[in-house]
Amino acid sequence: MSKKMWGGRFSQETDKKVDLFNASIDFDKKLYRQDIAGSKAHAMMLCKKHIISKEERDAIVNGLDEILAQIENGKFKFKISHEDIHMNIEAALTKKIGDAGKKLHTARSRNDQVALDMRLYLRDEIDTILELMQKLLSSLTVIAEDNIDLIMPGYTHLQRAQPIRFSHHAMAYFQMFKRDVMRLIDCRERVNVLPLGSGALAGTTFNIDRDYVAKQLGFSRVSANSLDSVSDRDFVIEFLSASSMIMLHLSRFCEEIIIWNSAEFSFVEISDAYTTGSSIMPQKKNPDIAELIRGKTGRVYGNLMNILTTMKALPLAYNKDMQEDKEPLFDTVDTIKASVDLFTSMLNEMKLNEGYMEESAFGSFTTATDLADYLAAKGIPFRESHKITGKIVKFCLENGYDLMTLPIEKYQKFSK
Repeated sequence: MSKKMWGGRFSQETDKKVDLFNASIDFDKKLYRQDIAGSKAHAMMLCKKHIISKEERDAIVNGLDEILAQIENGKFKFKISHEDIHMNIEAALTKKIGDAGKKLHTARSRNDQVALDMRLYLRDEIDTILELMQKLLSSLTVIAEDNIDLIMPGYTHLQRAQPIRFSHHAMAYFQMFKRDVMRLIDCRERVNVLPLGSGALAGTTFNIDRDYVAKQLGFSRVSANSLDSVSDRDFVIEFLSASSMIMLHLSRFCEEIIIWNSAEFSFVEISDAYTTGSSIMPQKKNPDIAELIRGKTGRVYGNLMNILTTMKALPLAYNKDMQEDKEPLFDTVDTIKASVDLFTSMLNEMKLNEGYMEESAFGSFTTATDLADYLAAKGIPFRESHKITGKIVKFCLENGYDLMTLPIEKYQKFSK
């Protein structure tokens, strides 16, 4: 006879290798707070609906609080034999309070329980990431305001194109990150749906109160279809997609900072606190944090592709494949938080080299478009003014002038 909590119909124990391969406790123990919060709300509802007694409810809630304290004090021993966070906590609760602990799982399944835990976890983490993103937006605003008159070259094809304000360049990234914030807010709305009460797939025969549980846990609404509730990981995919966009934008900005920090540009200097040295070249000061954020972008993209591939052909409802959703999600959350936080700190301490920026802004004929526009404003068709300006630039290159030093009489040889 199997000793598993679900082992009533099994005549032998699972192979030890199966236990190791099947267990998720090594990573889903991260969900202990959410699992306990969900179980407490579920117990309160079971009592409200007279499915368990007040005494059983109190024993469950107090027992769960004690387990929470044990976990946070590092005194709780997680067991692979109990497979996951849900059964580890339930087994410990039953051992602590007896038969009342066995009643906690009434009217629910691990399928809707894990969906609940994931939504609670992701909702909290989105709130944390939104706070970090707001700090980044604030930093960009301050840097732009403090350097409102700083001129730099704008680029296309990484070639100097036209002079622009540094503040304008910085606020381009503000717009990108602002869209990221909007995506996270939209994602959070779809995360904030209660799946508990869906059972394994077909709901429950018990007269439960899902709206009560939703209110206890701060959900805005309850899910509409039990099959969808337990098999849905769209909210994870949507978050990973939004995270990929954040990393995309961070990576683009990091790339520019890495270029600007090079001796060839010298537009900025990254603080010593966010660079590292070389083990062989004493003079080196490497932009490792910016490079790492750029590199970790591929990691987050991979996590998104991981879940998309896992979910692409799964029939309804729950399948064990879906256990593979947690590690990519947890890794992405940790990567996003660290990347946004470090990038903001690096940005705040970055020194701008105004002289190099402004000198570069007026080199390489960056005001040529203004000259063409000037001629067009005098009534010359733009295509003709473009051609005239091109000839002027060619003359300057061949004769050692630039548009700032070319005498007016030489300009007038090309156009009166």
